[in-house]
Amino acid sequence: MGSEPVPQGQDQPPAVKGPEPAGPQEPPARRGKVLAGVLLSLAAVVGLYLINRYWIRPVTSLSVKATEAAGNRVMAPEFSLTDIDGHKLDLADYRGKVVLLDFWATWCGPCRIEIPGFVELENRYRDQGLAVIGISLDDSVDPVGPFYKEFRMNYPVALGDNKLTALYGGIYAMPTTFLIGRDGRIYRKHLGASDVSVFEEEIKELLAAKGKEEVKGFQTYGRPASGEQVEVSTPAEVNSEVPGVDLTGLTRAQVEQYKKRLAGMKCDCGCGRNVLNCRKEDSSCQVSRKIAKDELAKSTKSKA
Repeated sequence: MGSEPVPQGQDQPPAVKGPEPAGPQEPPARRGKVLAGVLLSLAAVVGLYLINRYWIRPVTSLSVKATEAAGNRVMAPEFSLTDIDGHKLDLADYRGKVVLLDFWATWCGPCRIEIPGFVELENRYRDQGLAVIGISLDDSVDPVGPFYKEFRMNYPVALGDNKLTALYGGIYAMPTTFLIGRDGRIYRKHLGASDVSVFEEEIKELLAAKGKEEVKGFQTYGRPASGEQVEVSTPAEVNSEVPGVDLTGLTRAQVEQYKKRLAGMKCDCGCGRNVLNCRKEDSSCQVSRKIAKDELAKSTKSKA
């Protein structure tokens, strides 16, 4: 008839009490919410692990020395921007220095981890010839100024755009950092965050170079990651009507004929578009870029 206590003063035998529960019992609905919370937490942990394992390079990677093949290093594409303080930022002015060029964003967690190390490197090696340059890929400059002050950044920062990132082969993960020698060549591309000690060892090696000759036998540190191969583009390729293909050697009529041929060719990347549209809508597609370049080479050879 229920477990309510008997009112005092009534002539009824005392009720036999069963064993008291060990503690307050959670209602089923609450237990379900707790279980759901645990599962969500586990999913978040697994997600963060996968992001750090496969998208972001671990910050505390083991330093492993590996000798790079000498020669044929690409020159860093030049650019001219205005930094967030209104000053001119021209890469050509840094020739003769070792440049750490960092593509980052205020919302990028690994970038926030790396930047204090770059501030430290700038302080330590500025007088020896190091120059750190930050290229923010935020949508606007609004969050960059407060971030700059909060992290006490001591090197120039400018806002980048799609054309600049295309010059450097496209930036598909952040941070992406390039080390440029005194000779203007790119010696290392760090995809994802790396420990400051890795940058320091490579910077010291580049700073030791005299003059503007290529550094032979440059040695890299840290675990190599896929995507670290350096690929750059020229301004003519970036600004082309067919992105990624230099059309400066063609007449207007030849450009139109070339575009028509690409429009009639299907791209093999699986996008379902023709090659011309794939180049315009996805300039990062290496499949359509190769097809377009091969077609241009074929046309040029046939006219030679």
